[in-house]
Amino acid sequence: MEARGVVQSCGGFQCEVVEKGEISGVGITFNPNLTRGQARNYVPPVEDIHTRPIDSLIVTTRPTETVDALSNLLPRLNASSTVVLFQDGMGIFEEIMQHVFRNPETRPNFILASNTNQAWFKDNYHVVHTAHGTVDFGIVPDPRKRDFEASLVEESKPSHERQLDLDDIAQLGNPSHVQYRSLRETVAALSSLDTLGTKWCPMADVQVAMRKKLVINAAVNPLTAILGCRNGALFRDSGSKSILRNICKEASDVFRAQLEHETESYLDSLAPNTDKSQVPLDRMPPELEAESLMDEVIRTSKRQGNVSSTLSDIRHGRRTEIQYLNGYLVVLGKKYGVPTPVNATLCHLVRMRSAVPLDQRL
Repeated sequence: MEARGVVQSCGGFQCEVVEKGEISGVGITFNPNLTRGQARNYVPPVEDIHTRPIDSLIVTTRPTETVDALSNLLPRLNASSTVVLFQDGMGIFEEIMQHVFRNPETRPNFILASNTNQAWFKDNYHVVHTAHGTVDFGIVPDPRKRDFEASLVEESKPSHERQLDLDDIAQLGNPSHVQYRSLRETVAALSSLDTLGTKWCPMADVQVAMRKKLVINAAVNPLTAILGCRNGALFRDSGSKSILRNICKEASDVFRAQLEHETESYLDSLAPNTDKSQVPLDRMPPELEAESLMDEVIRTSKRQGNVSSTLSDIRHGRRTEIQYLNGYLVVLGKKYGVPTPVNATLCHLVRMRSAVPLDQRL
């Protein structure tokens, strides 16, 4: 990895490749000396074939490829495994649950992460870290009802001393340690990555961070893709600021409607004799109000040299991630009865732009 011109090297890794479309989960030790043509007919020795279960899996593939990637590895994942999702956009976890892990009782433990560090791929084994940020991550609630955030409501301590505790995941020597060992070790490993600004957070805080980043990408990515410009060229004029205001207003309205729906569902689930007026309810986070979202987008987009992933996808003829950005807001809007005409239009425009050959001239 390279940061600020300083190259840091790490070794000791074993790289495996899994054939695209291969559903056996078999991994083959990566051989960098093979050309693509040679790799097609390569028969690896037995010691280079790997089928053992995967304890911890960090997924950094594009959202459009995540379901296929996890489907390929399904035979090597079990209820004791841990999967960390590091993608931009939202809706990927729900898609995975629908298409890959339909039974919540047998699915792996999942961690969701929101990353604001920025980097680009220079060459094989060479990544350039261009902007320091943070990684907020949280554990998806356990279908087996284990409370990973129990220490946050520990009444024996004052509120300012309460913090997430690895022992809430699994205590060494406890019978549950076998089930949750990889989750505890993965959380500990992620928490140690000080250079990336990692922080284990309550899942509610991670959801706020993910929604904020979703809106940043929903504003920057489609506009840069349509205009063919870098991120820093946006929001200097009244036109792009007006579009930004509408994007943020629609997103904020959708988030508010979603929160109200979840609150109503929670209240309806309580016992009939519960005094609902005494139940503490979540409020709309100030960070998700339209004005706050606008300020965050403008602040982030000032990094002049950055090229959005959507613009890069179009330039390379790849399928874009727009369905997990503005498309996610449109789907939520339909679900909760909130109009999202600007986000829907941006989805259509990006898809139109993807369909037009880059070399087409009048």
